[in-house]
Amino acid sequence: MGSCEVVAVVGNNAAGKSTLLRTVVGDQRSVSGEIRINTLVPNPEAVAFRRLLSTVTDADAFFSSLTVQEHLTMVAAGHGVKNVGSSVDAELSFFDLFDAADSLPRHLSSGQRRRLLLAAAFIRPFQLLVLDEPEQRLDTGMRQILGTRLGKLRGGQGAAALIATHDADVLLASASRCLVIADGLLREVTPQEGAQWITQNH
Repeated sequence: MGSCEVVAVVGNNAAGKSTLLRTVVGDQRSVSGEIRINTLVPNPEAVAFRRLLSTVTDADAFFSSLTVQEHLTMVAAGHGVKNVGSSVDAELSFFDLFDAADSLPRHLSSGQRRRLLLAAAFIRPFQLLVLDEPEQRLDTGMRQILGTRLGKLRGGQGAAALIATHDADVLLASASRCLVIADGLLREVTPQEGAQWITQNH
């Protein structure tokens, strides 16, 4: 995939979507073939590789003693974001977390925790954004604006995204390309065909 592309991966549960994403980010070894991201072999231990990627999986990972605002501030500052305060405010606003800004993760709802993970992924610089079913635990309105935001990466300033999704609307709003994993095979289809596949199989 190239820069400024959003590639969606669809398939039934246990088809291999998460396995593909874990392999791309270096959390799982590939069985065959090679993966390169800007010429780098996936290696989560390498600083240069970690700088390229921003990821959200299906696991919650928080610092229990940091508030929502402190989480985002730490991520932004740690990755050299300019104007940290305004960047944090922008993500709090986008993900509707202002009212929870001073809350600890254990006091958040499931949906709020998911939105915090996504906010932390978007606030830092990245060349490849990898999201595993980002629509999980989000209401319809948040899914819609998330899809629109992902879609803005197309034709942007060099960043790309790889997302696994079960949501046809998120796919249509965001993806420039689509891959279907079914019956042990991987094939490329149009985003419209991918959305139709989701509708017919879920």
